[in-house]
Amino acid sequence: MASVSLHVPVAIILLAGGFVSCFFGYRLLRVLLAVYGFVGGIVLAVQFGGELEFWATVLLTICAGLAGAALAIVAYLAGVALLGAAAGALAINAFWTSETSEPGLWVLLGVCLAGALAALIVRRYVIIIGTSFTGSWAALVGGLALAGNSAAAAVTNGDVRQMYPLAPVDMQLGFAVAWFVLAAVALVVQFRSRHKRI
Repeated sequence: MASVSLHVPVAIILLAGGFVSCFFGYRLLRVLLAVYGFVGGIVLAVQFGGELEFWATVLLTICAGLAGAALAIVAYLAGVALLGAAAGALAINAFWTSETSEPGLWVLLGVCLAGALAALIVRRYVIIIGTSFTGSWAALVGGLALAGNSAAAAVTNGDVRQMYPLAPVDMQLGFAVAWFVLAAVALVVQFRSRHKRI
């Protein structure tokens, strides 16, 4: 039996998913988190609701899905806050200059709280920048693979070392320039539309 090449479907997914991610990444992140949480809640409800009546199972499934969606978003925000608090604790540890004493509990708590709040404030920018660059890279790789570029086709088969930034830029200068231009356009689009809610 002949082996089936999956690089065309993977390239199409990279192209479409990359464009969606690079231009709508921040706006869709919360929706995707809610959807994944909803599905996770449904999966758990189905595991435990097999002995119930039909309507009770339906109600349990819907409630568990909604609870899963809410928990996914809360867990995301809590994770961002904990990351900021940890960064604050590391910062005070790195910059505390007194050799005879450690920072007081209230100083440490204040810096951790400030770090958590700062992380929650700038998470929007980190997500926008991250989705713009990763989405534009994926879209370009998908488009090049569909056009027959051998390095991009290798990426769709799992060898990401064939494309910039893991490959030397001198062989792929056009790709690098196109990547940064598309990412810059995506940044502008996302920053201009960041206040519009989905």
